[in-house]
Amino acid sequence: MEYGAAVDRYLTAAGLGTASRRIYRISLLGWAWPLVGRRTPTGRDRRGVHPPAVPLASLDDPGTPERLRRGLADRSTTARPSTLIRELACLRAATAWWLTQGWITTDPALDLTQPPAPAPLRPPDRARAALALRAPLRELTLWYFLHESRAPVEHVLALDIAHLDLLARHTKRGVTTRLSWGEGTARLLPLLLAGRTEGPVFVTARRAPAATPPADRCPVTGRGRLSYRRAAELFTAATRPLDPSGHGWTLLALRERAGRATP
Repeated sequence: MEYGAAVDRYLTAAGLGTASRRIYRISLLGWAWPLVGRRTPTGRDRRGVHPPAVPLASLDDPGTPERLRRGLADRSTTARPSTLIRELACLRAATAWWLTQGWITTDPALDLTQPPAPAPLRPPDRARAALALRAPLRELTLWYFLHESRAPVEHVLALDIAHLDLLARHTKRGVTTRLSWGEGTARLLPLLLAGRTEGPVFVTARRAPAATPPADRCPVTGRGRLSYRRAAELFTAATRPLDPSGHGWTLLALRERAGRATP
């Protein structure tokens, strides 16, 4: 008996519904390629392709279990785990039935097991990728500060120049929020603060409205304290080309553990 005909005989006896019968048939016929040592077509290549003609008796060949294992391993590189589970279950059910009919004398699928799922890929080092961007000095300094201090964004944006001990790389005693930073931030901060000795560390690009409280305004430039919303918008826009989804990342990406980076 030919393998495809045996598949149809099994499906008829199984009494499956139309939809289930179609799924089982596709799954079972897919095993015809590994039985002759060929790779099962996938995606568009599988549409309209007739499986190779294989004698059902070939399932009794001593080399068949190994061919099926190689076929399953090959499928695992392109198919979802749920698909592999279904295809393997279909084959086991069919070979067990053929065995009871006396059409084959051994069950080549009896010891066939699904290969372990590959280890998940390490997520991209988003912090390192962001810090490698060509960005304005203010944004780059903020990103390094957030990454190296691991501090909440609102705590960093609330800092005033008077809060910083630049040589010691941490906030001064008496400051409510005790923060420290690393080499990257230490290199950039003096450049960002050049010509300013008081007021917010991170300020807007334009002068602040007249109603802005003095504590949130730079006395030298008249610029206001940078807001969380604006900082988040700028980071998301800058990282959009790095995000496979095209949406861009949030500032939380900078708090992820990443390899050491220096400007």
